[in-house]
Amino acid sequence: MGVSDNGAKFCVERIILDEPKLEEVAQRQTEIQQFSIKEKISDSVRCSVGQWKVWILTWIPLLSWIPKYSVRENGLGDLVSGISVGIMHLPQGMAYGLLASVPPVFGLYTSFYPVLVYFIFGTSRHVSIGTFAVISIMIGSVSERLAPDDHFLTNGTNGSFVVDTEARDVERVKVAAATTLLCGIFQVLLGLVRFGFVVTYFSEPLVRGYTTGAATHVITSQLKYMFGVSPKRFSGPLQLLYTLVELGGLLPQTHIPTLVITLVSLTALIIVKEINSCYSHKLPLPIPIELLVIIAGTLVSHFIDLRAVNGVDVVGKIPSGLVPPRVPEVGFFSSVIGDAFAVAVVGYAISISLGKTFALRHGYKVDSNQELVALGLSNAIGGFFQCYSVTSSLSRSLVQESTGGKTQMAGMVSAVIVLITVLKLGPLFEELPTAVLSTIVFVNLKGMFMQFQDIPALWKSNRVDLLVWVVTFLCTVLLNLDLGLAVSIVFTLLTVIFRTQRPRYSLLGRVSDTELYLETESYKEAKAIPGVIIFRSSAMIYYANAELYREALLNKSGINVQKLLKQKKRKEEEENAKKKHMREQDIQAGVLRELANRMMVSIHHHGMDKECIISDSGIATITQGNMNCSFQPEQDSEEKKWYRQTDAHSSSCNRVRERTHSIILDLSPVSFIDTVTLKTLKNEELKSLQEKLKRREKFKEECVKTLKHIQSHQCKLSAGQISVSPTQAVQHSIMDRREKTTF
Repeated sequence: MGVSDNGAKFCVERIILDEPKLEEVAQRQTEIQQFSIKEKISDSVRCSVGQWKVWILTWIPLLSWIPKYSVRENGLGDLVSGISVGIMHLPQGMAYGLLASVPPVFGLYTSFYPVLVYFIFGTSRHVSIGTFAVISIMIGSVSERLAPDDHFLTNGTNGSFVVDTEARDVERVKVAAATTLLCGIFQVLLGLVRFGFVVTYFSEPLVRGYTTGAATHVITSQLKYMFGVSPKRFSGPLQLLYTLVELGGLLPQTHIPTLVITLVSLTALIIVKEINSCYSHKLPLPIPIELLVIIAGTLVSHFIDLRAVNGVDVVGKIPSGLVPPRVPEVGFFSSVIGDAFAVAVVGYAISISLGKTFALRHGYKVDSNQELVALGLSNAIGGFFQCYSVTSSLSRSLVQESTGGKTQMAGMVSAVIVLITVLKLGPLFEELPTAVLSTIVFVNLKGMFMQFQDIPALWKSNRVDLLVWVVTFLCTVLLNLDLGLAVSIVFTLLTVIFRTQRPRYSLLGRVSDTELYLETESYKEAKAIPGVIIFRSSAMIYYANAELYREALLNKSGINVQKLLKQKKRKEEEENAKKKHMREQDIQAGVLRELANRMMVSIHHHGMDKECIISDSGIATITQGNMNCSFQPEQDSEEKKWYRQTDAHSSSCNRVRERTHSIILDLSPVSFIDTVTLKTLKNEELKSLQEKLKRREKFKEECVKTLKHIQSHQCKLSAGQISVSPTQAVQHSIMDRREKTTF
């Protein structure tokens, strides 16, 4: 067997193997003993010192890496990285707290308690747990829905109504904490049952389209702070469009001092961030522009007294110190259960994707189930300290990696920075304009909106993924975050089903001088084997595409089974009619013979001594006292002419069908086949076709030990009809053709 004219060549001489011969030659090893469920449970609950140690180290990863921690190798990098990330936590915590519709100080709490919990239970060394824009807006939508401004109106001056912001914020904190606790419970339970694989149902186009749509909601929610206006609050589908229309109508009422603060802050943030991006290889640390803008904004607001003189909205009172833990309001659980599950799944999807990215880059392993437990405990425990849901932040994680962070110790250092701020520096930011925090949120979403570049890339590579991205984005924007996520997941699963229903069906041919079998439609040198059809499907075969597989097989093979069945049925009818006609002729001839015999007896009885000859070629007649026994030949009837014509036509069809003597189904790309497919392959059409091709039953009911990769579906071939490769199958078919009599 040769490969190419210019390449190396090798020759192989071997016997043709079907499954029984392969078993005999290869000598399958004895199967590994399978333990029952009872034995597995008994083994898992068996107590021993070694098992307890493994269990504890698995569930508390801190105990496995902290004894091995090297201060000399990792200490400096973790310290610098932790300080850098801690500085980023301060502005982002307050800004995203505002995004979650809670007082900014609760964003700082969220940047502290969950980070400590993840330090103990997390397995990723580089992700920065804490506030994140998408999760914050999801929590904010729940808080605003259950605690809207309309529920906290009080009588003001001149008979007007004002919002009791203090009571409203207290209620929204309760809603956020309850949602966070329930979210954490969901994540812990899913982690305990080893359900970390659920994230595999979130394709990358879905996640990126969803986060881009969520970023659109984030931007819309911050416009009122950036322009200093107070639009009405809308809820439900098309909320974003209604809000944009309302904001457009309020643009003439823009608060000019607030707009000036917004523009100045935006300019500073954009310019410095571009400098950080362009000169990242020269700067030892990124310039902490968010922190500098917050400090500058606070100083300007304090000395000019922007709140009193110009009416600029500021952060307001920030209590110093930490709040005591309290049990969240479980009464909200029934109202937020759907939102909590959505937050749990989205937060985990974002966190594990970042964690696996960094783990692959630095050569360590992230336990997806343990990450789910760690994130769940961070949220559940954080809920008792009035935090809202957390996940990994892309911007902070990149800073933690780029500034030398090596282990989870960097997260601990960042938590200490936040703690110092909360205990000693919190009240200093009471005069900070909220417009500054909104601009920080706005600029930090640049990476999210850069995901629009996925559209041209997906258009070139995979348009089904592009459709998933666009539909997810539109559903998220138009239907809100929770309903949009549900619709997007359903749509993504439908695309998977659609792809399996529309696989690539092809006929294979052999490339000359090789054992390679390639698609005849795609490769010129792939030539079909005379008399053999090799059919392949690029996807698994199951109930949703079994009928399509059958139709494609018939179309590709060029054999009209329906026509063959009709011809077969007509031929059977013709044969039955012939037999019936012959029986009638035999009966008629027998009657005439009997009549002739009786006439001879009668002639003899009356003394008539005449010679009587009866042959098979005539009928008995009596002429002038003499009996001449002869059968007259029967004239051709129209019926017999039609019989001969159909016989000739059937023979012609038989000659055509003799050209194809074997059909080989290449199931190498097929991972499983279900019972519906088995029934489809065993229907009357294909059963008749296979009888014509091979004259023996191919699909057996009993379960053969072969084909382990499709064993569960119980769709088995008899062992002698399973080949180890297309080459073996073709040779087996040709030999079988020579040995057996075909139609």
